[in-house]
Amino acid sequence: MTSSFVPAAAAGFGTGLSLIVAIGAQNAFVLRQGLRRQAVLAVVVICALSDAALIALGVAGLGAVVTAWPAALTVVGLAGGCFLLCYGALAAVRALRPGDGQALSTRGTTTGSVRAAVLTCLALTWLNPHVYLDTVLMLGSIAADRGPLRWVFGAGAMLASLAWFAGLGYGARLLSGVLARPAAWRVLDSLVAVTMLAMGAMLLMRTV
Repeated sequence: MTSSFVPAAAAGFGTGLSLIVAIGAQNAFVLRQGLRRQAVLAVVVICALSDAALIALGVAGLGAVVTAWPAALTVVGLAGGCFLLCYGALAAVRALRPGDGQALSTRGTTTGSVRAAVLTCLALTWLNPHVYLDTVLMLGSIAADRGPLRWVFGAGAMLASLAWFAGLGYGARLLSGVLARPAAWRVLDSLVAVTMLAMGAMLLMRTV
């Protein structure tokens, strides 16, 4: 089983990164804070720890359900596979037909204090319904399919979250020019689409 740790962690890292790297208010806020060098550490820590808590909730919750009711794995696998295919299809549409808001805008009102930055970051993280779909449901369902290695998979996803937010916050001045270009997000969306479609198809095939 030890030899399976690295592939499981790598799969978790790739899946987590695919779900996190998307245009959204949270990423835009982290990037803005990084550009202005305001409360960057606090914002990065909040985002990473919040994701870790939600991922753990998904892995533990769905894992416990599967242990108590093995048939739940089939239900979760079907739901997760379909969700992944839909997620991948939407990413493909964004890559092929980018909208006016495709670029990640860094404009916005600056937060005046660490406290304001923390409260804003918490609101953008915990009041966003998509974060629960991505971390608790989506990652939880894929992790459940890993069986005993689900926590290794979850740890890989947590590491992806930490790496992304740290890179976005502290590398903001280097990344801002690239992420402000619609073409960069088209490339990212293309990679997300390929990853999600492939994983959705594999999850459905294993379930059926």
